[in-house]
Amino acid sequence: MNRWLLPQRLALTMLAGFTSVMTSTPAHAQICAADRNGNGDASDAGETALCEAMADGSVQCPIERTPCIADAAGDYACPLGPQFACAAPAPGATPTCSPHACTVAGASGGGIEHEPVIDDPGTPADGPVDAAGNCTGTIEIFSGRAVRCRTAGLSTTFSNCCKDKGKIVKDGTGSGLASAGATVAVAKGVFTGMKAAYTAFQAGATAAQAASTGARALVIGIDPTSLAISVAINLMVEVLLQGCDQQDMEVGMLKGSGMCHEVGEYCTSKILGICVQKARGQCCFNTKLGRIIQEQGRPQLKSFAGLGWGTPKQPYCRGFTAEEFQALDFSRMDLSDYYTEIEARAQGQIQLDMKDRIDAYTRTMGR
Repeated sequence: MNRWLLPQRLALTMLAGFTSVMTSTPAHAQICAADRNGNGDASDAGETALCEAMADGSVQCPIERTPCIADAAGDYACPLGPQFACAAPAPGATPTCSPHACTVAGASGGGIEHEPVIDDPGTPADGPVDAAGNCTGTIEIFSGRAVRCRTAGLSTTFSNCCKDKGKIVKDGTGSGLASAGATVAVAKGVFTGMKAAYTAFQAGATAAQAASTGARALVIGIDPTSLAISVAINLMVEVLLQGCDQQDMEVGMLKGSGMCHEVGEYCTSKILGICVQKARGQCCFNTKLGRIIQEQGRPQLKSFAGLGWGTPKQPYCRGFTAEEFQALDFSRMDLSDYYTEIEARAQGQIQLDMKDRIDAYTRTMGR
């Protein structure tokens, strides 16, 4: 069987039992948020809620709702303060009040302040060249791409889209990838596959169907020998059902494979000034080796002094110039994390070769 078709057939077989559940906020609904645990945001479960309709036509936040108290004349007042209105949930019911305000949050996300998704296409792989084929642009070595993944919060239905999903993509250096060009294509292949899956899901496909679409795109962009296709499929199905988006999926795949450096956490969505969703800014590279050399090489260079990795909201992920790369002292770098992986992979390949030879001998002797 063609080795490029095998992962696609495996993907279709594995996806047969999965279904998709879509969640959405009703149009023109009102929501509220409260920092109940005092950690400075409302991104934890139980700190946001849909406001409830009251008998007088108003809405009320159910978070920390309190029964109102009647005076001798039968008039109700909120024990939390006169600034909070009392309203009954139904005719004849005891009025209640809440210290938290409501705001409209329709299907378009109105009422919620969103930070734009980090949009960094990365350094182009093919820059301008002259008539002799020489590069006329800036050469960057081990360049990365700024991305983000979201932690548990309102926008992700309190699922952690930054959770490590396990090793999916093997580092191209020293593996079965055919060329350096294929190695550079790893991050691009992940982007293409996750985009295909997310686009299909947004168009109404089930999580299983969307993951199948993403798997096909992945094996076209990445050599299947470098890809744990079954783990990739499980990741796509899981994150789509959790409310994670395309970039969450990209980071999940690359981060779990050791190709990302986390810069820090920042607030990406607010309600009435209260943070309800956080994200972690990342610099993701084409290889694990690229990430390791970036982490240990930047402190050696004055050109990165004061800049470091940028900010969580705007990660600084550029590659080394040729001059910077030549100035690196590799004797000061600890590459043991990478060497261990190469050694383990070599041992596994030897075991696989031995098994193939034994199987071939057995088949020959059985004739």
